[in-house]
Amino acid sequence: MEELSSITVSQREQFLVQNDVFGIYNDFHASEIATQKYLVEIQRDKQVDYLMKGLKQLGPLFSSLDANRPWLCYWMLHSIALLGEPLDDDLEHNIIDFLGRCQCSDGGYGGGPGQLPHLATSYAAVNTLVTVGGDKALSSINREKMSCFLRRMKDRSGGFRMHDMGEMDVRACYTAISIASILNIMDDELTRGLGDYIVSCQTYEGGIAGEPGSEAHGGYTYCGLATMILINEVNRLDLDTLMDWAVHRQGVEMGFQGRTNKLVDGCYTFWQAAPCVLLQRLYSNHDLEVHGSSHISLGTDADHKEHDHDEDDPEDSDDDDDSDEDSDEGCGHGVQHTSTYINRRTQPVFDSLGLQRYVLLCSKKSDGGFRDKPRKAPDFYHTCYCLSGLSVAQHAWSKDEDTPPLTRDILAHDPFSPHKKLSIPNTPSLVDGNGMKRVV
Repeated sequence: MEELSSITVSQREQFLVQNDVFGIYNDFHASEIATQKYLVEIQRDKQVDYLMKGLKQLGPLFSSLDANRPWLCYWMLHSIALLGEPLDDDLEHNIIDFLGRCQCSDGGYGGGPGQLPHLATSYAAVNTLVTVGGDKALSSINREKMSCFLRRMKDRSGGFRMHDMGEMDVRACYTAISIASILNIMDDELTRGLGDYIVSCQTYEGGIAGEPGSEAHGGYTYCGLATMILINEVNRLDLDTLMDWAVHRQGVEMGFQGRTNKLVDGCYTFWQAAPCVLLQRLYSNHDLEVHGSSHISLGTDADHKEHDHDEDDPEDSDDDDDSDEDSDEGCGHGVQHTSTYINRRTQPVFDSLGLQRYVLLCSKKSDGGFRDKPRKAPDFYHTCYCLSGLSVAQHAWSKDEDTPPLTRDILAHDPFSPHKKLSIPNTPSLVDGNGMKRVV
């Protein structure tokens, strides 16, 4: 009993999560091949049905999110777009009409009709309309008044406030600059002093906090890094320590945590993996020097080909009979790829397949929606960012957005090895010899 009393609340919660996750992984590993393949399927039709029902009608329990209605539109519509599902004309019209009623006469979008403009809901509304696309959706955005709203939110310190007299943080900076970039209304007034503010929010750990002096956080790290990229001042950040902090947020469960010593959470599949990929492409595309960061190993194209070849199932070797000197002999699936394509491949700095395992086995609900972690209920926020992060993980091997992932980069795609089980990370025991749960 004395030993048990020494366990903190945080440790106990971590034990429970690890038990749940490793239990799921062990059950999966013990399953038949057909069951494994079913379990890692995204269940697209059920996901689309879950999202479409929410987009058309929400229950009374969602009244607490009355000030976040553009966000609900964005979470659902972005998820639907990721799944490649089109919208019918009536639904598009209703979305455009509703967001038009959220647009304020002085610029910006509120959380609902008649509400005050806010940078976060403006970001959600603009991105939703851009996702819908078409002249009607895009022309509904008043760019001139939006520009005026962004200027009103600009603070003398260089940062932005979320709303009139509101809080100032890195999230406000990103939403403002992202909107300005999308709508092509960026100018020197909006960017003046902004880099100084973001730099002041980078912590001793390497990640970026919401405001100076606070704790590094995955969401703010993405917002801060993306902002600095958009204003072309990213080299002012300590990129080595930022990368180090981000990649080490992937835990034993293979998902990401948002902060040091916090629990894994499905939404950080995007918030943490996206900065890793952004940084990796910065290093790759702009020849940035990496000093003192032992975890960064981008490797050479020859390394990747050798790595791929070593991991291939032996029976795959029969599929390269028709290959020529320009094909990717190491891809393992008999798919022809030119040497130019090979040069656009890179080694992810995080475990992309492990991350996909966490999302598909622990966050996904087979009847629709994604969740934070096992025992939690699905919701539209986690569905959006789990799907977004899943896409990031699948494309993490690509040096640019124009390079599609190979089938081997996507969990559950192994068409030439029908008898090979999907690998699962080792699952260490959570119980010691005394029957007491311990930290792994």
